[in-house]
Amino acid sequence: MEKSSADKYRELAVSTVIVLFSLMIALILGAFLFAVAGANPLRAYGVMLAQPLSGMFGLTEMMVRAAPLMLVGLGIAIAFRSGILNIGGEGQIMLGVVFGTAVGLALPNLPKPLLIAAVFLAAFVGGGLWGGIAGWMRAYLNVNEILSTVMLNYIAVQVYQYLLRGPMIDPNEVAYGTGVPQTALLSENARLIRYIQGFRLHSGLLIAIALAVVVFLFLWKTTVGYRMRAVGAEPKAATYAGMNVKHNLVLAMVLSGGFAGMAGAIEVMGVHHRAMESISAGYGFSGIVVALFGGLHPLGIVPSSMVFGLLIVGADMMQRAVDVPASIILAIQGLIIVAIVSSNLFLKNPKMRDKVFSLLGGRKIAERDPEGGRT
Repeated sequence: MEKSSADKYRELAVSTVIVLFSLMIALILGAFLFAVAGANPLRAYGVMLAQPLSGMFGLTEMMVRAAPLMLVGLGIAIAFRSGILNIGGEGQIMLGVVFGTAVGLALPNLPKPLLIAAVFLAAFVGGGLWGGIAGWMRAYLNVNEILSTVMLNYIAVQVYQYLLRGPMIDPNEVAYGTGVPQTALLSENARLIRYIQGFRLHSGLLIAIALAVVVFLFLWKTTVGYRMRAVGAEPKAATYAGMNVKHNLVLAMVLSGGFAGMAGAIEVMGVHHRAMESISAGYGFSGIVVALFGGLHPLGIVPSSMVFGLLIVGADMMQRAVDVPASIILAIQGLIIVAIVSSNLFLKNPKMRDKVFSLLGGRKIAERDPEGGRT
């Protein structure tokens, strides 16, 4: 049954209220943690949410953090829309860093546009290969992708650390005897443009936004994208329609891993200019929440990544300003993540949605639309 405009607006209002209510509960629980730590909750939240927006440093750092989150979130959206869960973003980022950095160091004198494109492509291949392993195992061996992607994360960490401490270590670290696990610096031709002198904001943000538009057009305006979403919505119906479900599952994980790999390339070329330990900063897991908060829609992920960039930078500022333990900050971030994920799961449950929606006088939301969403 086709929904009326009133029902559509009412459904949007219900979804917004549920998300805001979940966030409010998380912030209230966080306030108790601040009180236990002897800090003023209102001042702490004021610093976290307002201070990053009060100066150029906070604004630019928020956007620097948003770029890799956006790319990981786009990859997660592709996978989730195709009916497969990608929890392996961390490992895929690391493999993307390895492949991209190797190309950047091997071809330092290539013209800047070509070298940057080559590093991105290599990072996409590295992340895509790592994601494709899990996709192939799910499609052809029926191995649960949550288990396989998490296990592949552990393998990627060990491979990454071995390479940084061995074959790819900076020769200067060996010569000086310091042994810091990091590669040599990339040449200037492999570095993204920084817009403001003295700040880290770089062109990777625009690249990420452009790729969000590309993913939107791919998923909603191409035959391949439609098939992937159809497979994710109703695998059996897609099979009856002649679609190759296994092929689309593998393709989804290759693309998802590739975008995570490019997130690693953005960190290397735009921020650190070399591969180093802890380069991911948890983006592989945070990107999942960014994708869910953005409604698994490429264009929704753009503002969602900005919000989470704000939260990350604000949490760092809050720790210094309010003088609370780092564990409290991590707990607050975890509460916010749990709130967003929980509200998303609630909204995806048709029975729960029907109960809340009916209270506001709307019709039940029982059937699926051709896009795979609720109608």
